[in-house]
Parts: sequence; structure tokens; C-alpha cells
Amino acid sequence: MRAARWLGWLALALAARGAFAADVPYLTGRVVDNAEILAPATRDKLTAALKAHEDASTDQIAVLTVPTIAGEAIEQYATRVFDAWKLGQKGKDNGVLVIVVPNDRKMRIEVGYGLEGTLTDVASSRIIRDRMTPRFKEGNYDRGVSDGVEAIIAQLEGRAESAPASAPTASTSGAKSLVQIDGPELAWPMRILLGAFIFGIIGIFTVVGVMTPGVGWFLYVFLIPFWAMFPIIIVGTRGALWLLGTYVVAYPIAKLILSRQPWYLKAASDLKSKGSASIGGFVMSSGSHSSGGFSSGGGGGFSGGGGSSGGGGSSGSW
Repeated sequence: MRAARWLGWLALALAARGAFAADVPYLTGRVVDNAEILAPATRDKLTAALKAHEDASTDQIAVLTVPTIAGEAIEQYATRVFDAWKLGQKGKDNGVLVIVVPNDRKMRIEVGYGLEGTLTDVASSRIIRDRMTPRFKEGNYDRGVSDGVEAIIAQLEGRAESAPASAPTASTSGAKSLVQIDGPELAWPMRILLGAFIFGIIGIFTVVGVMTPGVGWFLYVFLIPFWAMFPIIIVGTRGALWLLGTYVVAYPIAKLILSRQPWYLKAASDLKSKGSASIGGFVMSSGSHSSGGFSSGGGGGFSGGGGSSGGGGSSGSW
């Protein structure tokens, strides 16, 4: 009886651990930044570099950030993600997965069977120790991930490691001078029609950005030039500056307020776990994330090529 009781408790403990295991995120692109620790510019730069490497070599490299893995060993979690995403070409097993878990202060480079001879455990450990860990200790995730990916690509391509890339900056260079631009002389009926057209389009994208988790911050940056230039046609330079300032300030405030609403939190969770969410009757797909999708054939959808991993690679913490 006592043995049966202990077996029962053990079964319950294992079941509970499985119930609270971290989810494997939906595969949306070469960079899946669920922890939201990377700047949009960094995600775009990484995506371009990883795509260029895949086009040249067929190696599939993906980056995943998740806030926490709920106490699960990162080696086990990396294997689950790799198996689900099937990175690399079938038969070649030439996939690499880079995982960063900021709340747990853990990271791992998981290497497919076919690349273990090139991206060895020793090389993976060196990349983590020398290129990623120092930057993470500084709180600079953008540079840490960028340097790590750069070193992985260099190792796979047989090149000497290049110097770490400079840290991307979120700020843009300021204008050297303020050019005086006056709006065109238009009759009020024409101004109204053009205004309805212009503000209708950028207004719709603005509302979508405010209400949509994840991609909303990408749209925030993307729409700044449109709010800066198009209103000049309707309201002139001063009016355009006033509208731009209102947009730059009001958008983040509205976004932060909505991000605390239950429907927004549910949508964010659905996008990460299911790949789509219903917002106001409209279905949003995380496939539209700025990092874009990729496939082994270079098509528009995102999927692995059927590769597998045997547990090669290295883990680290900071």
C-alpha cells in the first residue's frame, strides 16, 4: 500500500510538472521575440542576416526569446522547441536554435545533428561565454544576441570571428535644420477630400497598431514618416508638426493603457501560443510580425525543413 501511495504521488507530481511546463511558441519567423527584449531594428537586422545565410548554405538558424521556462531545464526545453519547429533540412539536420530566457537568466545554442561537427559544443560554449554573456550582464540584449548570431554564422561559414557589431540604437539622427515647408494652396473641398483619404488610411493603421499586441510597436515606428509628411498637404507645416507630436506622445500612452485590458492580454497570449487572435471581430495572425516568415524552400510561410537535433550545443547563464 505504501509503495502504491508513493507511486501515486509521483504520478501526480509528474503530471503537475507537465501541466506547468513552458509552452512551445508558435513559429512566426527567424526571430521570435516573445520576451520582447529586442528592438525592431535588431529583429529586422537579424532576420536579414539569417535569411542571407540560409540562402547561401541552406542552414536554418532561428532565435527565440521567452520570458521564463517555469523551472524547466533549458536543455529539455530547447529540445522540445527544436523538435516542434524542425529546423534544418530533412536528411541534413542543419538547424540551429538560439534561446534566451531573460527572467531565468539562461540561454542555449541548440545544434542539429548535421552541424555538430562544425558548430561544436566547444565553439557554442565559447560564443556564449565570450560574445553573449558579457553583453547580457550589461543588460544589452540587442548586442548580445546580435554578436552571438554573428559568431554562429562565422563559425558555420568557416570564417574567423569578426569583431562584435556595434550596438543598435533606438534613436535616429536628428535633422540638421528645420526646413520651412508650406502646404499647397488648395480649396477647402479638396482639402477635406484629401484629408479623409490620407487620415483614413494612416488612421486605420494607427488604430490597428494600438490594438494589436507585438506588431503594434513596429507600426508605431513605421508610421512616423507618414504622420510627418502627408498631413503637410492638408494642414501645412505647423499643423503637421502638431499632429506628429500628438501621435508620438498619444500612441504609446494609448498602447500602454490598452495593454492592461483583459482582452488585450488574452489576444497577446493567443498570438504567442496559437499564432492568431480575434480582436474586435478581426482575426490577427502573428505571421505578420515584422521579423517575417521563412521556410526551407524560401517561400512566404514559416516552417522548419524537417531537421532534428541530438542535444548538441551549449548552455549558459549570466
